Amino acid sequence: MGDLAARFRSAYGAPLGHLPLLAGAFAVTGWVALRLTAEPTAGRMLVWFVGAAIAHDLVLFPVYGLADAVLRRAPGLRAVPASGPAPLNHVRVPALASGLLFLVHLPGILRLGRPTYLAASGQDQRPFVIRWLLATAALFLASAVVYALRRWARRR
Repeated sequence: MGDLAARFRSAYGAPLGHLPLLAGAFAVTGWVALRLTAEPTAGRMLVWFVGAAIAHDLVLFPVYGLADAVLRRAPGLRAVPASGPAPLNHVRVPALASGLLFLVHLPGILRLGRPTYLAASGQDQRPFVIRWLLATAALFLASAVVYALRRWARRR
């Protein structure tokens, strides 16, 4: 069995468990696509999904790839240090969380749909930017504290 698994991995390029997982993901995606065909807003959702994929691949991926390359070259920020915690991960994680928060709350941060939001909630969208900035600051602060505690524990 070990020889067969090794030959499969060599031919396929990934472990044996990857193929059923990928097939299952495609099956779930197909099921969702079939459910969306009856949805009246399916066309708009498809346009949004394709736009998001294009925006990610052509804009976001090069930006965060470049940022990661710059951080890797920064002195003292090696991804895998000789000893102690990896400082680069303490930058990556809060940056990713902040970016995801920004994408999720983008309409509120940019104050898009102001009349609709006001009618639905009775509130203004002004606090969104401040709250996102505060959340970002809290994420980076928490990551810095965890990094400092890990370094302190490592030295002891």
